[in-house]
Amino acid sequence: MLFSPMTLGELNLPNRLVMAPLTRVRSGREGIPGPLVVEHYRQRASLGLIVSEGTYPSHAGRGFPGQPGLVTEEQLKGWANVTAAVHAEGGRIFAQVMHAGRVTHEDTNGGFEVVAPSAIAIDGQTRTYAGQKPFPVPHALTAEELPGIVQEFVTASRNAIGAGFDGVELHSANGYLLHEFLSPSANHRDDIYGGSPENRARFVIEVTRAVVDAIGADRVGIRISPEHNVQGAIELDAADIHETYAQLVDALAPLKLAYLSVLHKEPTSDLVQDLRTRFGGTFLLNTGFGVITTREEAVALVADGHADAVVVGRPAIANPDLVRRWREGLPVNEPDPSTFYGEGAKGYTDYPAYQN
Repeated sequence: MLFSPMTLGELNLPNRLVMAPLTRVRSGREGIPGPLVVEHYRQRASLGLIVSEGTYPSHAGRGFPGQPGLVTEEQLKGWANVTAAVHAEGGRIFAQVMHAGRVTHEDTNGGFEVVAPSAIAIDGQTRTYAGQKPFPVPHALTAEELPGIVQEFVTASRNAIGAGFDGVELHSANGYLLHEFLSPSANHRDDIYGGSPENRARFVIEVTRAVVDAIGADRVGIRISPEHNVQGAIELDAADIHETYAQLVDALAPLKLAYLSVLHKEPTSDLVQDLRTRFGGTFLLNTGFGVITTREEAVALVADGHADAVVVGRPAIANPDLVRRWREGLPVNEPDPSTFYGEGAKGYTDYPAYQN
């Protein structure tokens, strides 16, 4: 079933393999996807759906040197070249809209104020254009500032559709801004956006509803990573985790989104499968953050009814023709982690397709 067609929103996918959003930082200081980025995505168009690397919706939301944006006209023209190339190969592509929140630095985002739900810094260092630096203490967004952040997501999503993307994935995972509101370790607010699970889920729900109103539910997916515990977004209380994500998914279900994508190391756990039941729509699973997802695992997740489609990262990095290789049981290229982040074609567009 992994290689059978399915419907996602209004798209017809030829298979159930989804390319994960992968940070590859090949878009230069101006965040403009160039010909190398075009070729990278074009090569992988046979996957059922491509989700782009995280793209920032505002300059303040830029998390990494070399990360692309959805802000300037030059960035949108660059993305238009990407989407045109993917579509010319018969592919489908969503843009992942990612506000880094406190997972950035002023030396990365061009001097803009780093923002978060609360004024709590991440313990650790981040890569900037000026080298490794400690994460700064972010500005705690006021309730009056939050509508402006919502509008950033809306504008970026509209920009993505204008650049030819088939839809957007809202990044509410891995410790970035939306996830920071969900996580009790990052969110110490005492207003209606903090405290209880219901309050901590509120902002993510507001952003999602606003984007749905702007571009249509069939063009909107969302990614979450309960219990992932990275980049300072720590979730350890099982009861609180379940209640927080249940509140979130229960509010999202009536919107009839294109999909819910869950990153979790235990895809068959009661938590994950309960969220699937609550959502009631197209459900994507990604298990490979800690370990690489294998062909056998991906086949089983769909065949056993745990997911409608499987999201894969490193196998898609190393194998532009992954669908063919896995369908036919062919040997696969091994990814080279030393080239995941950086510049140039090495480890980006030079992985070969299988030769008969």
